[in-house]
Amino acid sequence: MKNLMREIRIGLISTLMLALIVCGIYPMLVWGIAQGLFHEKANGSLIIHDHKIIGSSLISQGFTGVQYFHPRPSAAGTGYDPMSSGGSNRGPLSKVLADTILHRVNEYRIENNLPASIPVPADAVTASASGLDPHISRAAALYQVSRVVKSRGLSTASVQVLINDNTEGRQWGIFGEPRVNVLRLNIALDKNTQ
Repeated sequence: MKNLMREIRIGLISTLMLALIVCGIYPMLVWGIAQGLFHEKANGSLIIHDHKIIGSSLISQGFTGVQYFHPRPSAAGTGYDPMSSGGSNRGPLSKVLADTILHRVNEYRIENNLPASIPVPADAVTASASGLDPHISRAAALYQVSRVVKSRGLSTASVQVLINDNTEGRQWGIFGEPRVNVLRLNIALDKNTQ
């Protein structure tokens, strides 16, 4: 009986110590390191404008006005819904997907006044896997310049400078392609036209 009680006591103490370490000490340590070394990222990479949180640089928002750069299409919920993140799950043989992309290509050409000879960037007409990708390619941004310039009365050169200022390089210098954060670019546009 003494051995049984001793084993129970050892089991309880081990469980409590493990719970204290895994549920208390370790999370606090990770939180402290994240706050100290990666404060902005640990708190959601929030973008604050005029003392107000307007979004995150990690999550896309829908911009539909002609005076704004438009993000990638979204398949998340009813569009850009962070609570319903996800792709359409339609495969390359899906007629619905092919028709959707063809419709988006035609809309993109009309909205940005692009001739049929210019290929539309894939990211301008396809949703990302999460449906919330905040970036577009430089090509997708550059094809939208004339529409934005016309609606805002800015010079093409000044808008291209804003695109360059809001272009992020390859991940760790080697992965992916340079990309433009749409929310940051649109905020810079608003600041430039006020």
